[in-house]
Amino acid sequence: MKTNTTKHWLYVTIFGTHTKAGRIFDISLIVAIITSLVVLVLGTIEPYASRYQTELALIEYLFTALFTIEYLLRLYCSPKPAAYAKSFYGVVDLLAILPTYLQLIVPNAHFAVIIRLLRVMRIFRVLKLVQYLKDSNMLMRSLFMARRKILIFFSMVAILVTIFGATLYVIEGPDNGFTSIPMSIYWAIVTITTVGYGDIYPVTALGKAVAALVMLLGYSILAVPTGIITAEMNQEMSAHRTLVKCPNCAKTGHENDALHCKHCGSELATPSERVVNPDED
Repeated sequence: MKTNTTKHWLYVTIFGTHTKAGRIFDISLIVAIITSLVVLVLGTIEPYASRYQTELALIEYLFTALFTIEYLLRLYCSPKPAAYAKSFYGVVDLLAILPTYLQLIVPNAHFAVIIRLLRVMRIFRVLKLVQYLKDSNMLMRSLFMARRKILIFFSMVAILVTIFGATLYVIEGPDNGFTSIPMSIYWAIVTITTVGYGDIYPVTALGKAVAALVMLLGYSILAVPTGIITAEMNQEMSAHRTLVKCPNCAKTGHENDALHCKHCGSELATPSERVVNPDED
């Protein structure tokens, strides 16, 4: 693609984020997506839907037209239009505009209400905002590094709820609502997560004792994944911290972009002149 053409400029603006025009386009698109979702939500609230039906419909047609133009421009300026159309975001963009056109073709169809819900998938475009946030990358890396520990944790929880569910099935039985082991496991999950719907509950004294144990266990279990992710985030933050030594007080542990010492307030050296000691904290 030639760099001095309108097609290339559109590609850099629509698909890129490293230019001012690209950032403005993405932010404007996110605002339009959120606004369209607000319109969709208002259309499901009876007072607003009946009173502002015409206005909401016109706004929806306007957003559909804008998203249609955006989709066509993406196909036009993409180096591989077919690849974009079959990509995740390409499918989402197409599903975002189809419901309105389907409703125009078949206005009284019963499936129209369900089709309208596909518009919610526009919110996936908001995920593009994540690439502007450095902290989000750190969080994603922390979750990725903790994946094995979290998997082991949830495996243990699955074993526990199976054991407690089977135990309550034996103790309570179908007469007290525990009609099957899966239903009893459902009760154990609801109880151990401290949700407590109350649709089924133990009646016997022994069943209540087991339920009390499950409740107490639930409070301690909920803290485990939080601790795992927090520990990984601390390690991630430590790994990306430059241990810059202050020329005045000789303290280290300053961030990469620090200009002054956080201990004594003295001015730090320029990045090329900084003393880094990886063995100190």
